[in-house]
Amino acid sequence: MSERSERGGEPIRVLIVDDHALIRRSLELALAAEADIEVVGEASDGQEAVELADRLLPDVVLMDVRMPRQDGIGATRSIKESVPSTRIIMLTVSDEEEDLFEAIKAGATGYLLKDVQIDEVPDAVRGVHEGQSLINPAMAAKLISEFQHMSRKEAERPPQLPVPRLTEREMEVLRLVAKGMNNREIAKDLFISENTVKNHVRNILEKLQLHSRMEAVVYAVRERLLEIT
Repeated sequence: MSERSERGGEPIRVLIVDDHALIRRSLELALAAEADIEVVGEASDGQEAVELADRLLPDVVLMDVRMPRQDGIGATRSIKESVPSTRIIMLTVSDEEEDLFEAIKAGATGYLLKDVQIDEVPDAVRGVHEGQSLINPAMAAKLISEFQHMSRKEAERPPQLPVPRLTEREMEVLRLVAKGMNNREIAKDLFISENTVKNHVRNILEKLQLHSRMEAVVYAVRERLLEIT
């Protein structure tokens, strides 16, 4: 059975955003070959991306960071406000910690460098559409470093609001998410099923009123629910 038929016949709707036409074309060709993925639109800057996302309601957006008129991080923030169900993957040449951290805070679910193999992009789209966070190992290390810095910087700040109570198991899952582990790895580590991990992650996000796994980790570090060591 094909992935498309497993999903009930509905392809994953993708919007491609990049100011370079050649990159947009390469991404479109890579995704067009997949039966379970449909490219529904292309934009050349962040402002156009926001307008198209409002109209097309894509499942996943592949978003460049550096663009004219409005950058990808600002566009991500706007799209997550207007179409919160959309998953956004930043696809960029920038490996700066600040860009990564701002993208996660804006609501991005994934962050891939443009040196990624083009045939890996369809699986990245499928992964974030299924609720996974997607960051390559080098960038995950940078993100954890940023968490450490934030944790130290805010160590003296008292929590601002009562923090929603997470169960002991939810805290275990959150700690493993913070280490960059995916659902399968977490399930193996805790001797539980992947579906159980997904349920725990969903409950964590609902309790914290957040959109992505990485946002949950940022929140937990900020409120000192979690220490990154």
